[in-house]
Amino acid sequence: MREKIDALNDEIYPRLNNGVYRAGFATTQAAYEEAFGDVFAMLDQLEKRLAEDGPFLFGARLVETDIRLFVTLVRFDAAYHGLFKCNLRRIKDYAALTGWLKTMLAVPGVRETVSMDHIKRGYYSIKALNPNGIVPVGPDLSELGF
Repeated sequence: MREKIDALNDEIYPRLNNGVYRAGFATTQAAYEEAFGDVFAMLDQLEKRLAEDGPFLFGARLVETDIRLFVTLVRFDAAYHGLFKCNLRRIKDYAALTGWLKTMLAVPGVRETVSMDHIKRGYYSIKALNPNGIVPVGPDLSELGF
């Protein structure tokens, strides 16, 4: 099981966890488009995986990979979609990923680690990406309980 977990971690990190940063901080159109492609190809792959084998990435058992994915997906619609220009789709546009995110937030102790206000204020304070420091009111994340 460890080898499978490590293999999926090794795929998710460069394409999604770091992919959003590669897109957001890209300095050329080509670099942005490559990162953008990686992000959405990975999200599509994870959507399919969860639709077929959920509720977690390895079936019924919560593993390290779910936690690694959670920290990116919980921020995605609020920060990466707009500020980092990863705007092809939102997580809420993916049925299985949205269901997985709700499942993760229902794990005891997880929701308490998330402050959407802190996430938005932190990301939107990056002067290189948002020189005026305006923090958006949206998006509506009420379906996730925020």
